Amino acid sequence: MHVIYKICPALLWQTAEKAGSFAGAPIDVKDGYLHFSTEKQVRETAEKHFAGQTDLLLIAIDADSLGTALRYEPSRGGDLFPHLYAPLPLSSVLWVKPLPLGTDGSHIFPDLSQ
Repeated sequence: MHVIYKICPALLWQTAEKAGSFAGAPIDVKDGYLHFSTEKQVRETAEKHFAGQTDLLLIAIDADSLGTALRYEPSRGGDLFPHLYAPLPLSSVLWVKPLPLGTDGSHIFPDLSQ
């Protein structure tokens, strides 16, 4: 199984849980696809786009279950990032865990191997 990750504010995720799918954060809606990260990319994504933010969740997704709506496209530095051109079905979510800030201001990541 191939796993990708989404960093999401807790309140936004609660809305998705009530709706039964995740339509995206404002940046996703603006860009026309949902932004995800691979395991190698997710820490840099947190530093670059979510620095200092609290009340975040880290969501692990089964990429294989997303079909052809998931595409890997070049982004920063030419690295290929997973982009989903459809709402995220909650049935593809493997787990949701808190992404708290440490005393140094960096996010504390859970064990991604679980």
